Amino acid sequence: MSNFRELLTNARAQINEVEPAALQAKWDSEWVLLDVREPEEAAQGTIPGSILLPRGNLELQVETVIPDKATPILVYCTAGVRSCFAALTLGQLGYTNVTSLSGGFEAWKDQGGTWQVPKRLDDTQRRRYHRHLLLPEVGEEGQRRLLDSRVLLLGAGGLGSPIALYLAAAGVGTLGILDMDEVDLSNLQRQIIHTTDSVGMRKVDSARATVRALNPDVNVATYDVHLDTTNTASIIAEYDLVVDGTDNFATRYVINDAAIHANIPVVHGSIYRFEGQVTVFAPPQGPCYRCFQPTPPPIEFAPSCSQAGVFGVLPGIIGSLQATEVLKLLLGIGETLVGRLLTYDALTQTLNTYRLKRDPQCPSCGTQSTNLSDQHTIQAV
Repeated sequence: MSNFRELLTNARAQINEVEPAALQAKWDSEWVLLDVREPEEAAQGTIPGSILLPRGNLELQVETVIPDKATPILVYCTAGVRSCFAALTLGQLGYTNVTSLSGGFEAWKDQGGTWQVPKRLDDTQRRRYHRHLLLPEVGEEGQRRLLDSRVLLLGAGGLGSPIALYLAAAGVGTLGILDMDEVDLSNLQRQIIHTTDSVGMRKVDSARATVRALNPDVNVATYDVHLDTTNTASIIAEYDLVVDGTDNFATRYVINDAAIHANIPVVHGSIYRFEGQVTVFAPPQGPCYRCFQPTPPPIEFAPSCSQAGVFGVLPGIIGSLQATEVLKLLLGIGETLVGRLLTYDALTQTLNTYRLKRDPQCPSCGTQSTNLSDQHTIQAV
């Protein structure tokens, strides 16, 4: 015990500590709060906004969770002991602005600090999402965020199928699925959310049944409607993010303008024969769809899949890339495709990325923007 006390004294001599009262009086909003307790301890209460990273995983995972070593970090545990050693370790790893909370979470709570009991995943959810929980970029907090998220998927066809399946599997809590078509035998070459038994069903009903069978955590709202200027804004307003799996330009313009008005990002994907592309429209951080495609091309230069054909696996690849962007946006991780266009060629197995710029004169997101949605005839998705 005397050796431990000596180690603790030496650790405290080499780190910065702050008392809860002093911290509450002079709160630094730039601090990253790092909770180094075990998950079962954090489940009893935590300081809002904390990142949970148990002490035993600190050396292995902290540089992934907090890559910038100049980041101001406030580290805490239950009583202020583990956080001292954690702060010392962080300093040895090159972090230059680390402070330990003296007395830990118990002192913080006893002295009137703000705290909360976080929502917990139940045992079934912990098993279902276990591989996510192992990722420090996701963890239990990120998984709860996904379960609280609401994503609107426009189209339950080639692109919509893998998107819906992967978002449901990942635990996105509410999926809105909009389509107004029925399942045809010719769809099954690529629209993997439907089966032979689904032929003749409404696509939204078939998609809902498949999603619910895959993950009962997911609430599915269906919209078997035309999108037009009378309903797009009200539908989109219910969601955090829109995924565009549509296949006509008029609908894309209406989606674009409504999403800009609601300040909701759109994850866009499109396919043609053996080629596909993905980007994220989220002005003002990047361009909108009108910046990218100011006017529709002549119809002879943009035939549909039913006219030009499509390689069966292509929608799975592009849709999976779209689903990846959705999850990154919801979790706030990685570098998204905002302001970048990713293109894929199945015949050569090549991926390329191009920079996209906002058009300051864009009628939708530019400085003199106007709503142009009502100038387009809305077609079925």
